[in-house]
Amino acid sequence: MPASEVIEAHGHLIDSGHLSAIFDKVIEQDAAYEVLRFDIGRTNDDASRIEMRLTADTADALAELLKQLTPFGCYLLQERDAVLQPAEKDRCVRDDFYSTTNHRTQVRIGGRWVEVQQQRMDAVIVVEGGTASCRKLRDVRTGDQIVCGHEGIRVLPEFRERDRHGFAFMSNDVSSERRVEVTVGRVAAMMADVKKNGGRIAVVAGPVVVHTGGVEHFAALIRKGYVDVVLAGNALAVHDIEYALKGTSLGIDLAAGTPVELGHRNHMAAINTINRAGGIREAVAQGVLTSGVMHACVTSNVDYVLAGSIRDDGPLPDTIMDLIEAQNRYAAALTNVQMVLMLSSMLHSIGVGNMLPSSVKVVCVDINPAVVTKLSDRGSMQTVGVVTDVGMFLQHLARKLD
Repeated sequence: MPASEVIEAHGHLIDSGHLSAIFDKVIEQDAAYEVLRFDIGRTNDDASRIEMRLTADTADALAELLKQLTPFGCYLLQERDAVLQPAEKDRCVRDDFYSTTNHRTQVRIGGRWVEVQQQRMDAVIVVEGGTASCRKLRDVRTGDQIVCGHEGIRVLPEFRERDRHGFAFMSNDVSSERRVEVTVGRVAAMMADVKKNGGRIAVVAGPVVVHTGGVEHFAALIRKGYVDVVLAGNALAVHDIEYALKGTSLGIDLAAGTPVELGHRNHMAAINTINRAGGIREAVAQGVLTSGVMHACVTSNVDYVLAGSIRDDGPLPDTIMDLIEAQNRYAAALTNVQMVLMLSSMLHSIGVGNMLPSSVKVVCVDINPAVVTKLSDRGSMQTVGVVTDVGMFLQHLARKLD
């Protein structure tokens, strides 16, 4: 028997492209729609609202369609409480669990809408004592009340504004055909605005920052107070310290641009020096490490989290080799962050993107446009891409924020 439901969605539906996406999704699922009401916003600031009846061949097909439409801000017009089911055992929930997006979400509990806390993608929603929060599947415990199905769930997507801090012109695609100075000016204005309003900025950085000569400029941003936390892998710290101690990165003299004799061992010598000191902070305190990004973090009291991987040399004593602990430390460091600047680190950038709500502004700088594309493909649609050399970008950025 055919099944039907009336749904509603509101927001900047046309500007964001969500309206066409909703129609496309209905057709994709071999269902039908009937627009019952459509109110178009009359000004830039006014939201639009649509009410439509969906019809599918079966109740199961309709349920699947409703699940597909939830991330676009669609919800049932007839309000119902969310369906809660207990977790059957640790790390295991019912097959119809609701998988979260990075958009702001509400669930209806006991007749009232409750804001979901710790919003992030790829999690489940746990309801406890009248509150709701996102939780990684690995952290679910037997008996936790898990939101299942699609009823009683509202997703409130971040709609792209016509002019988001003057940055909307960049938000629709990724291109290298833009003047770096103009782009940097807009990023600098965004960072200054965040700090002026007491916000926090996180920077995700890869070793390319060192290889391209960006160390001094990145360190300057840290010292000037534009960075609240640095998230990176073992390699950024190792090559930053190698440069501070030896003037090389991967054995290349960055001043001359030429390899040095026995330079291949310099990064291992850097690790050895830090091991002898007992860690990065100890090396700074002992006067062993006197410059660079890590030195700036320690002396400016800026937190850093180094997440290790199987390819790491050493690793440094400060590097966290327990994957789950590293993920948890990243997530904790990103609490109340308003902006994230990602500098040439694909894996760490994608990992951080998965932890962020869509309300956080994200700027990804990489010479490879595929990095930004991968971020968007993984759901971090709020990402603005800047395709350029990271060292040059940091030089211009530090100058703008001077």
